[in-house]
Amino acid sequence: MSLSLRTISREQHLGYLQSLPSASHCQVPAWADVKNEWRSENLGWFNESDELVGAALVLYRQLPKVKRYLAYLPEGPVINWYAPNLEEWLQPMLAHLKHQGAFTVKMGPPVVIRRWNSTAIKAGIQDPNVKRLRDVEASVIEPRAFEVSDKLRRMGWQQAEDGGAGFGDVQPRYVFQVPLANRSLDDVLKGFNQLWRRNIKKAEKAGVEVVQGGYDDLPTWQHLYEITAERDKFRPRPLSYFQRQWTALNSEDPNRMRLYIATHEGEPLAAATMLTVGQHVWYSYGASANHKREVRPSNAMQWRMLRDSYALGASVYDLRGISDTLDENDHLFGLIQFKVGTGGEAVEYVGEWDFPLNKVLHKALDIYMSRR
Repeated sequence: MSLSLRTISREQHLGYLQSLPSASHCQVPAWADVKNEWRSENLGWFNESDELVGAALVLYRQLPKVKRYLAYLPEGPVINWYAPNLEEWLQPMLAHLKHQGAFTVKMGPPVVIRRWNSTAIKAGIQDPNVKRLRDVEASVIEPRAFEVSDKLRRMGWQQAEDGGAGFGDVQPRYVFQVPLANRSLDDVLKGFNQLWRRNIKKAEKAGVEVVQGGYDDLPTWQHLYEITAERDKFRPRPLSYFQRQWTALNSEDPNRMRLYIATHEGEPLAAATMLTVGQHVWYSYGASANHKREVRPSNAMQWRMLRDSYALGASVYDLRGISDTLDENDHLFGLIQFKVGTGGEAVEYVGEWDFPLNKVLHKALDIYMSRR
């Protein structure tokens, strides 16, 4: 099959994505408006019949002081990753990006390599010799994903370090997902551990209410998010970022981004943003107050978001990034502990990959990033 690549319109790009079961929210055309500090381009792959068979959102970030760019395809491109002729998809892309002034290309193939169910994870947590998820035998292994990795290496792509360069926007390699396809909501709730089920009941009994907010409620979100940032010691994004995200994504599709707020006696205690593309729903950002934790607003909110995802016809509810640590003394352990209670599964992607088009500038970027 001979493929050609060219720039496409946002409408063509969106139309193509709408023909698929789902794609990453980082690959929808409107994501370019969210990441407005990057220059962007929409690319399309066409077959011999001039049919659009693949698409990508490329973000370009200029290097300080030179007219050369890092080309980034977050959780993309959206192509047939298992195609036997993978180089015929990627070579024209590299040539095009080089022509656009890229000195290096970073992409995140949306290819799953392993899955661990919650039983396997719990066993790993209880085993004192196990410190990482990768030390636990996977419940599902996708052999084709290893082939993809091998092909990329042979083509000269380099696997990026976990949490490597990406201007702070690196995509998570490990995520936590609750599968919803071919399951009843009862079955999903039964999959939750006792503590989660107890906490959902506790919130209900205490009178916690979960409502869907709108654009005007984003300052309420921001207040809780900044409390969370201070507590968990990370740098919060500004309110303008979430306002921009809301406007950009919901003008593309009114259901793309939602805001949920859990209140108790009229006081907002927890909030979260949710993103939807096709049958894939992501819990994107979460926040909570420091007080009244005993009424369990976060559990109530997650259960409501999960039910709404189910009602939207989602096949997966994605709780996004986790670290692969199973060490109870690691500060990131709480994240997987909270998420594993939903009875879902940990999922490992093949990670992000770099192709240095100019080795000297690529090396300079590595050094620059390591000093930040």
